[in-house]
Amino acid sequence: MREMPGLVLPAYFSYFKRPLKVGAGPDGGLTAWRLSVDSGGWEAADDLVADVLLAVGGEVSSLNPDDFVQLTERTRARYLQGDGPIFALYETIDAIISVAAGESRQLTDRESELVRGIRRKTFVLFEEQLQRDGKPGADPGLALSPS
Repeated sequence: MREMPGLVLPAYFSYFKRPLKVGAGPDGGLTAWRLSVDSGGWEAADDLVADVLLAVGGEVSSLNPDDFVQLTERTRARYLQGDGPIFALYETIDAIISVAAGESRQLTDRESELVRGIRRKTFVLFEEQLQRDGKPGADPGLALSPS
């Protein structure tokens, strides 16, 4: 699959509730990266490109960059454990959400924006660490781009 008219790359998706991104490959084709729930890094998923691009709907949905960042960080926070600043920020998000849940209410607009902002920060921190570790697929600048 080399060309898809109207496809803007990179493209971001929720694929069976896991973040997946599609971009231009080195050979001019398409390449895909899916979030690993084991490491929080990106695993090659080129075999899913056709499925994702042709099956949008149901368990596959297109995301804008900010929603992709939010999904990525919700997923990382859910599946990963550890110490350090990223995990402290995940705990901060959990505390904000827990207070609202304990009060049987939705997050206020201010709380919601705070959570989204913290997730953008954790995304950058996590992606920068992946880059320092030489892991492929990392893109810390995505969370800094306007949506």
